[in-house]
Amino acid sequence: MSEAAMPDQERVGVLTDAITHVREKVAAAAKRNVVNAPVVRLVAVSKLKPASDILGLYKTCGQEHFGENYVQELVEKAKVLPAEIKWHFIGSLQSNKCSMLAEIPNLYAVETVDSLKKARRLNDARPAGMSPLNVFIQVNTSGEASKSGLAPGADVDELAAYIARECARLTLKGLMTIGSVAMSQASGHGAALENTEFAVLVAQKARLEAALGLSGLELSMGMSEDYERAIAQGSTSVRVGSLIFGARPPRNGH
Repeated sequence: MSEAAMPDQERVGVLTDAITHVREKVAAAAKRNVVNAPVVRLVAVSKLKPASDILGLYKTCGQEHFGENYVQELVEKAKVLPAEIKWHFIGSLQSNKCSMLAEIPNLYAVETVDSLKKARRLNDARPAGMSPLNVFIQVNTSGEASKSGLAPGADVDELAAYIARECARLTLKGLMTIGSVAMSQASGHGAALENTEFAVLVAQKARLEAALGLSGLELSMGMSEDYERAIAQGSTSVRVGSLIFGARPPRNGH
């Protein structure tokens, strides 16, 4: 099996500066949240970026959590990068790709589960010898037809109960949302305005924990445009790509 090569020193320097800046802002935002004071996970979204960039951040900065949107790209990168890397699948989940994902040993989480069928397929495909796979339920908090995810309410409760009670090879890690562009821009970095879509996810988490007798569910919300606001509202995992890696190339051949 071939291994990924390190990027050149100039690229390593650019990546190091960028992720250091984001980490500082994540830490500062967490400290400002005096009510919950969350420990926040930074997921570096590496879709369409070379494996060398990921290896550079892992080796130089100790970054372990990386997010990918496309199943085949994640599979290919996982083959050539260190097994200690913790992958997050954050793209639209197709039922016929669940088996490919579930078999990746160091897949940390699938963050876009939105149906009983997909949960069942992930559970059935997870090899018995591997640790249970973390999953997040994707919730469509903006109501946009273009967004995947379940509407807040009973459907989320039903899926959560199914995962918790029927899927022994899955662990219900939390809830995830992708906010609308308009709301992200209105309530982004430094803005005092509450992101009402994030508030919907926070309320859903509270209801779900009460209904199922759960505790400690995570909230995966916030991206490059609005991760500081998300942390202020209780996010425990943020997904940041372009602020770390720079602009992405057009997607070809995936």
